[in-house]
Amino acid sequence: MSFLHKLFGIKQTNFAELVKQGATIVDVRTNNEFKQGHIRGAINIPLQSINTQSTKLKKEHTIITCCASGMRSASAKSILKAAGFTQVHNGGGWMSLQQKIK
Repeated sequence: MSFLHKLFGIKQTNFAELVKQGATIVDVRTNNEFKQGHIRGAINIPLQSINTQSTKLKKEHTIITCCASGMRSASAKSILKAAGFTQVHNGGGWMSLQQKIK
């Protein structure tokens, strides 16, 4: 059992396992940021468009949000959860997430 789970009841998310199970990675950075580098297979829905473009996603499907540092992806997670998406995880920064799913 991890330290955080013991101390706060926070369970670590196994992003590699979620991806193996078919999770969709949604990169919420701008189109230009996404073009400069991204996780292979990720889809780009900029944060400012997440409300209108969330129709591209299935509400019952597992989604992992990511961005540059984790701030926008946290906001995107909250927006998606409020819109009825049931399995949404904040993957944080895309480079860090990329290392976690290898």
